[in-house]
Amino acid sequence: MTAAASNFVEAQDRIRPVRIWLYVLAAMVLLMVLVGGATRLTESGLSITSWRPVSGIIPPLSDADWQAEFEAYRQIPQYQQEFAGWMGVEEFKLIFWWEWLHRFLGRMIGFAFAIPFVIFLVQKRLPKALIWPLAGLFVLGGFQGFLGWWMVSSGLSELTSVSQYRLAAHLSAACVLWLALIWVARSLEPPITGTKPSPGWTLALWGLLVALFVQIGAGAFVAGLDAGSSHNTWPLMDGQLIPAGMFAMQPLWANFFENVMTVQFNHRVLAYLITAYVALMWWFGRKSPGFGGVNGWFPRIALVTALQVVLGIATLLTVVNIPLALGHQALAFMLIGMVIAYLADLKRVL
Repeated sequence: MTAAASNFVEAQDRIRPVRIWLYVLAAMVLLMVLVGGATRLTESGLSITSWRPVSGIIPPLSDADWQAEFEAYRQIPQYQQEFAGWMGVEEFKLIFWWEWLHRFLGRMIGFAFAIPFVIFLVQKRLPKALIWPLAGLFVLGGFQGFLGWWMVSSGLSELTSVSQYRLAAHLSAACVLWLALIWVARSLEPPITGTKPSPGWTLALWGLLVALFVQIGAGAFVAGLDAGSSHNTWPLMDGQLIPAGMFAMQPLWANFFENVMTVQFNHRVLAYLITAYVALMWWFGRKSPGFGGVNGWFPRIALVTALQVVLGIATLLTVVNIPLALGHQALAFMLIGMVIAYLADLKRVL
């Protein structure tokens, strides 16, 4: 083995634990997104009415603690308007644990980032060019905690659920963190031999990434307004392709974010457009660049896109069956994660 090859192998050995760490963090972010989705679908997100970043890691340990938490929950509009007639402390515990688990995972991600980061710094495993970007990801993760509380606080005084605007901000920030972790992890993989596709193909992939990101944000508005629980027919809405009443609100722009019918219709139309876009990319890409080597990502992306459409329709027709809805959310993150992994791999083609 030549000296250059030996140095390359040694460098890869030193960076391998960093790659594994980043993949684990990405998996934890995906798990937290799923728990967050379950928290939203079970209407558990407002069950903890205070933000205690340190002491909040300890759940209620006595009957008195549970009664205090329940009493705080009884003061907010969600309990008074939706649950006052039947919820006792035992029923409260069921929704409390979802929100506690969601916050607990957030704290664990913080520890899982900070402790290995310091260790890798001391061991000098981190490339200098990555130190500040990784520190920025840690800040972004902490900002997610703030966004989470900002979202919860919107439902503690007047609303019976969280603001759909804040929910969309919270989910979008989680998506940015997820994408950044995958991008950095893939960039640390060894170089790939092969032929790079044309700049136009790469640009089309970036367009797909942006479209998927917008669609995930649109999905957050659907979730925030419980828009998936109405108009549960497909392909028609209210018996029409374009239902009446989509622009009933004033000002006009409010319909796109606050009108249940319009928000769901937009989510459907974006899904159609993305599916057509992927189909066109398949048609043009099958000859150039083809689907061999690193471009083998694209057939998988096309398949997952089709599965996501089927899962979305099933979620709608079952009036937001929770396992289906969680699968739909998870697959959305996996799909956009595959696109960013493909783009990152293209950067490594020699």
